[in-house]
Amino acid sequence: MQMPSSNPPQIVLASTSPYRKVLLSTLTSSFVCTSPSADETAQPDEAADALAQRLARAKAESLINHHPYSLIIGSDQVASLNGHCLGKPGNYDNAFTQLSMSSGQIVSFFTGICLLNSQSGKYQLDVVQFDVHFRQLTKEQIHHYLLREQPYDCAGSFKSEGLGIALFEEMRGSDPSSLIGLPLIRLTHMLMNEGIDILTLE
Repeated sequence: MQMPSSNPPQIVLASTSPYRKVLLSTLTSSFVCTSPSADETAQPDEAADALAQRLARAKAESLINHHPYSLIIGSDQVASLNGHCLGKPGNYDNAFTQLSMSSGQIVSFFTGICLLNSQSGKYQLDVVQFDVHFRQLTKEQIHHYLLREQPYDCAGSFKSEGLGIALFEEMRGSDPSSLIGLPLIRLTHMLMNEGIDILTLE
């Protein structure tokens, strides 16, 4: 069943992340944020891209009964270094360890994106990969970076939209917004499939 054109669906961001909220606000101000409920524990031998997709869908689906007649956006990001998942460091020591491991290496960021139509139950699901090649970093550089930016709530221990850009030799990917946590190019396509044209949305 299609949503009535006279009553456009509410857009819901299944996240309390300030980074995702800022990203989505570049497309539209007509959305609400709601905290999702999802077990973020990785399954045994679960690949990073599969984990990111599964959690994006789980976050969106956790809100389906709370937001009828809505388009719910779920997203999750998993960073991977040589097959090892890097989570949010949470504190200085963990962040220092992550950046030391990443020095001179390529870290792949997999950002899952799900757009769920809560009326029909149908969803679109994808994952966007973005690779970051880190410079060779000294302990002093890592120390000063962490004190200045304190990226302890960021997977990979950096903020690419801030000073973190100075940590990199090269960035490779089709959608730089995915590195911050919400792939806006892919989301725009998904919204178009639901009849929502961001460029003409009031």
